Amino acid sequence: MTASLALKRLFDVTVSAIALVCFAPVLLVVGVLVRARLGTPVLFRQQRPGLGGQPFMLVKFRTMRDATDAHGRPLDDAERLTPFGRRLRATSLDELPELWNVLRGDMSLVGPRPLLMEYLPRYSAEQRRRHDVRPGITGWAQVNGRNASSWDERFAHDVWYVTHRSFALDLRILFRTVRQVFVAEGIEQPGHVTMPRFTGRPEGR
Repeated sequence: MTASLALKRLFDVTVSAIALVCFAPVLLVVGVLVRARLGTPVLFRQQRPGLGGQPFMLVKFRTMRDATDAHGRPLDDAERLTPFGRRLRATSLDELPELWNVLRGDMSLVGPRPLLMEYLPRYSAEQRRRHDVRPGITGWAQVNGRNASSWDERFAHDVWYVTHRSFALDLRILFRTVRQVFVAEGIEQPGHVTMPRFTGRPEGR
C-alpha cells in the first residue's frame, strides 16, 4: 500500500469511527422514525460492487415503502418513495449507516458511488475504471450535479476522480458535499424521483 493510500485509509477509519459515535443519537432517532413511518426492516441492505468490482453488502436507511401491484411486483419508485423518504434522501441522512461500510473497508468516504451489480457487464472499458478505487459515500460526480447529471456525465466525473485522486481532492469533495447537503442541490432528475436505470451503450464500447 502506497503512502497516499495508507493516509486515505487512516483518514477513512478515523473519521468514520468518530462520526459513528457522534451521530449515534441521530442514527437512533432516524431508525425509530423509519420504523414508525415505513415499518421493518429499518435498514436497506443490497449487494453492490466495490473495489475491483468485488461485491459487498451496502447498508443504508430504508426510504421506500413496500408496495406491490396485483401480481406482487414492486411498484415504481415514484409510488413507493414517501415524503419522509424524500426528506431522508435530500438531507443524506439515509446514507449515515454507510459509515459502517467505510469502517469495515468496503467503502471510502470519497470515491465513485457504488451502483448496482447488474450494471457491471454494461460498462465500457473506460467506465469500468471507476472500480479501480473503493466506492465512496460521496464523490466528484456527487458534487458536480449529483443525481441531476446524465449517466455519461457521472461516469466521466468518476473516471476523472480515479485519474486525479489525492488527499487534497478528497478534502475538497467533502467540504463541497457538506455545502450541497445544506442547499439540497441535484437530488433528482426532472421527471424522476431516483436516478434512471443505466442500460449501457448499445454499441458496446
